[in-house]
Amino acid sequence: MKIENNIDENDAIGENHIGTNHDTPLRADAFDLSDADKIESIKKDVTKILETLGLDLTDDSLKGTPNRVAKMFVNEIFGGLHPDKKPKASTFDNKYQYGEMLVEKNITVYSTCEHHLLPIVGRAHVAYISNGTVVGLSKMNRIVDYYAKRPQVQERLTIQIVKELQKALGTDDVACIIDAKHLCVNSRGIRDIESSTVTSEFGGQFKKESTRREFLEYIKLETKF
Repeated sequence: MKIENNIDENDAIGENHIGTNHDTPLRADAFDLSDADKIESIKKDVTKILETLGLDLTDDSLKGTPNRVAKMFVNEIFGGLHPDKKPKASTFDNKYQYGEMLVEKNITVYSTCEHHLLPIVGRAHVAYISNGTVVGLSKMNRIVDYYAKRPQVQERLTIQIVKELQKALGTDDVACIIDAKHLCVNSRGIRDIESSTVTSEFGGQFKKESTRREFLEYIKLETKF
């Protein structure tokens, strides 16, 4: 009975989308194994899951699935867990004295819900006001991608992006808004295919209503080429 209660409690936490920490919860030994060792271990685990489900892994279509999934987990969709893959946020002196808000909008977000390991797909809008330092535009995209490539909750992802840019730029004046669909909502459970989740994190000047409103107006602009 105690085990059943724990299972019910854990299910409830997942459904309520509770985040527990601004940092991704990692064990102290998270990187003791090499990527190759992790792939080999995960491959065995995926094989066991698929066999438990009753699938015939001798079938040509399925026999390579455990290896493909293991490589995908380690090298791709959860590659942002490893600190060695963290992008270097190259910064430069703001020699042209640009003093207004800089906004990078519609950054593609592909992440994975840590409660059900299903995709999160959406857009991030990131902005900062320089205090004398600027960052390469592509680095903003890479920071979003790095923190997205791990089991996530959207609230934590939004905060991590802002904190990383604040650290790189040496300013609190950073903001991020993410609008994303969660397949744990869209494809299972309530199966609401129309809903999306919006999260925001505002630092420094972006806490002021006027600055926040300016940011929101910028991301509404339609970009055409």
